[in-house]
Amino acid sequence: MIYAGSSLKVNLLQDGIAEVVFDAQGSVNKFDRQTVAELDQAASALKNHTEVKGVLVRSAKSTFIVGADITEFTELFDMAEAEVLSWVASTSQVFDHFEDLPFPTIAAINGFALGGGCEMTLACDLRVADTTASIGLPEVKLGLMPGFGGTVRLPRLIGADNALEWMTTGRDRKAAKALAEGAVDAVVAPEKLVDAAISMLKDAIAGKFDWQARRAQKQAPLTLNKNESMMSFSTAKAMVFAQAGKHYPAPHMMVDTVANAARLERDGALKLENQGFTKLAKTDAAKAQVGIFLADQLVKSKGKKQAKASTKSIKQTAVLGAGIMGGGIAYQSAVKGTPVIMKDINQAALDLGLKEAAKILGKGMERGKVDAKTMAATLNNIVPTLEYSAIKDVDLVIEAVVENPKVKGIVLAETEQHVSDDTVICSNTSTISINQLAKSLKKPERFCGMHFFNPVHKMPLVEIIRGEKTSEDTISTVVAATLAMGKTPIVVNDCPGFLVNRVLFPYFAGFSKLVMDGADFVAVDKVMEKVFGWPMGPAYLLDVVGMDTADHASSVMADGIPERMQKIKNDPVTLLYQAQRLGQKNGKGFYNFSLDKRGKPAKAAADEAYELFAPHCAAKRDFEADEIIARVMIPMANEAIRCLEEGIVASAAEADMALLYGLGFPPFRGGVFRYIETMGLANFVTLADKYADLGPIYQITDGVREMAASGKSYFSQSA
Repeated sequence: MIYAGSSLKVNLLQDGIAEVVFDAQGSVNKFDRQTVAELDQAASALKNHTEVKGVLVRSAKSTFIVGADITEFTELFDMAEAEVLSWVASTSQVFDHFEDLPFPTIAAINGFALGGGCEMTLACDLRVADTTASIGLPEVKLGLMPGFGGTVRLPRLIGADNALEWMTTGRDRKAAKALAEGAVDAVVAPEKLVDAAISMLKDAIAGKFDWQARRAQKQAPLTLNKNESMMSFSTAKAMVFAQAGKHYPAPHMMVDTVANAARLERDGALKLENQGFTKLAKTDAAKAQVGIFLADQLVKSKGKKQAKASTKSIKQTAVLGAGIMGGGIAYQSAVKGTPVIMKDINQAALDLGLKEAAKILGKGMERGKVDAKTMAATLNNIVPTLEYSAIKDVDLVIEAVVENPKVKGIVLAETEQHVSDDTVICSNTSTISINQLAKSLKKPERFCGMHFFNPVHKMPLVEIIRGEKTSEDTISTVVAATLAMGKTPIVVNDCPGFLVNRVLFPYFAGFSKLVMDGADFVAVDKVMEKVFGWPMGPAYLLDVVGMDTADHASSVMADGIPERMQKIKNDPVTLLYQAQRLGQKNGKGFYNFSLDKRGKPAKAAADEAYELFAPHCAAKRDFEADEIIARVMIPMANEAIRCLEEGIVASAAEADMALLYGLGFPPFRGGVFRYIETMGLANFVTLADKYADLGPIYQITDGVREMAASGKSYFSQSA
């Protein structure tokens, strides 16, 4: 034994070969501060060992190294900029020390080698991967860039263009693609990985591989002449701006760093990387995206824990109601391998449901994501029926009929008569009280809400709504079924609109009041999309949701929370609904929808909408972007805070992920609670108070006022 730490050890094998074996105490290997310190100690021990002729780096686990320990980032990034720079510089030097060992090194890569794990392999002279390997630098997804030498070594290994594509997209590469691009030197079967690596290392020791030349290449300036350099980096900058826009500084910083370091040797290039990493670490975008990662981990681990508690396995599902939504749910179950019976009361609806599933699969085939075998298997997993008798043996029923409490109640009562006593029954409803619907059932303990978002195959979130009488076993079973469908479950308690729609409708109300005060809905959309970062502004989103749906849901919310969500007189949404301008579904709403000359969807602000609003709105005037944002976001933030304070959602982290996955909340803002905290709770209180006279949706709770005064954080409650 040359060295032994808690995360890695170094053994001397035969023929002067030493192996560095990463084997952390947890389920995966990652670069926390302890592991980085041990790697440096291991490198020193290797350097000073006279018998060592070459080093093999491998993992004792089913995956190589998943990257840095993100849980350490929050505390690290709160340090002063100089301290962050000192940390990343000293950490990256550990990888330099390893790279500078006086003998050849090889990485044997299995499973994931991501972020710092990928950078560990780049610090080696040779790399061999097995067929399970996935290699990449996903730091951009955290609002960061590689900080342990990735921006220096990868461009010199595979070329600047390829390296920037890796880093700015954050997409990992399977072994074969990594080999084709030059990131690894060989790919072998898993059982041959270590033997192949040792064989290659012996060849390097014997001089059959010029490992010194390979190492020198990684440490020298990029081999681009001035024209090549200008062309390469200008193209990269244009592509990054087109894809990332202005809200995500990380990919822009990567391009600038690689471009500015192109004529520098390793040490100078690494200084630029350290500086770039540090600047990004201090941005709001990085704080938000790291927050998303940690919140996502919390949601996933909570979901897995809840699913493990389930005592029932779901072998067959039934979906009641075969429209667009029902067809989408049936597709999602079937494509993930759980057979589903799709029931409706008329054949035309069943045909529509099957058509919806076939359409999703057809688009997947066009993009090369779905093959004929998958398409056939998925469609064969969906059995259409007009008869209740067909659902007698199913384990889970998802009711997805029209959003009407009476109709749903009748269907749920009928369903209970045709299924076994332990069948779990769910309602896919967006606003109707689960406690109210549960009154239709004799066994309400086996009932809960299961709110899918449209389009089902694209939206990751499923809100699982616990009623007063819902059993924990029912919740566990539905969480497990949701995970099996490839969706992210977030459990909330029953209330009007649950979580996502409850916070969405005050946002819509803020927008309506803004329009009534003279704002141009196109200008509002532009600010909320281009400045705030929503994928759609409120007017466009309402057109997509549909004015009939929005008007109905706002009535439900008004009945449920009259003190804040009473319907607005002459609300633009209601005016459009009454004029049968329903939005995208009939081609006219706030916008008129059409196809352009190339047959692509197009939208234009509708003169008819302006004419409809004019008698009920103040004269048109311009609003500053900050005021537009405040007037639509304060109501959403306030309602999210109330949901947390009332226990509708368990944590700020889960609320943020629900809005991110259910509404497309801008990731660079991290979710509604992260947005509030980035602003500062005291600043949020001051801002909300400024608009308090606009009505109850702008008035903050005593709880948030108290938290702001005492300097507390919503995220200290999320762990």
